[in-house]
Amino acid sequence: MGPKVSIIIPFYNCTYVDQAIQSALNQTYKNIEVIVVDDGSTIFTEKVIPFQEKIHYIRKENGGTATALNTGIHAATGEYIAWLSSDDYFLPEKIAKQMSFMLNNHAEASFTNYDYINEKNEVLIPWCGQRFSNLNEVYKAFLNYNVINGCTVIVKKNIFEKMGYFNPYYRYTHDYEMWFRLLVSGYKFHYLDEVLTKFRTHEEAGTRKYQPEMKKEMFIIENHYRPLLIEHIKDV
Repeated sequence: MGPKVSIIIPFYNCTYVDQAIQSALNQTYKNIEVIVVDDGSTIFTEKVIPFQEKIHYIRKENGGTATALNTGIHAATGEYIAWLSSDDYFLPEKIAKQMSFMLNNHAEASFTNYDYINEKNEVLIPWCGQRFSNLNEVYKAFLNYNVINGCTVIVKKNIFEKMGYFNPYYRYTHDYEMWFRLLVSGYKFHYLDEVLTKFRTHEEAGTRKYQPEMKKEMFIIENHYRPLLIEHIKDV
């Protein structure tokens, strides 16, 4: 049995949460725990009830995804952390394949590719993410945009203990800030060239509803971190 992986599912008023939970429980990698952090939901909470004996359920006041993730990380007992949005889902072999890849490559952080799907789980864009052949390509891609889908990531828990948790100030782009923070601090994000996550678009998706707010946050993050990343790349 490999190291324990904690799958954290932040949940706020999402009709797809049962699919996310089921996909986490369906993992072929058995040394997992599933932590659902209810960020003050007022609807769809009944969809969690059938799973409550199989998951660690935490309810908190609404504070945004960063606070929900941080609550989950604090509660996690696994050596590794995986994040799954409540409107997305994992393929059954997601954790097994990614953990095998990480252990074989002595990786502390990794990400994969993903399919872009609709409300009916139909694939709109297969292999939606950029593909990479080495770590340097990942660094350079971050000079243009966020190449890491947060729900494809597995990270060693002790990285958060060393580097700090997700910053709630960035309500919509907390993940972007975190990946930059880790990269400029010397952590290497290894890329596994497989589709292991399904990333959903729908009318209530934050990436559709809050584009202006996201762009403002991204502007702040990029102005701060990109000069630091350029210097880091020079030193690599």
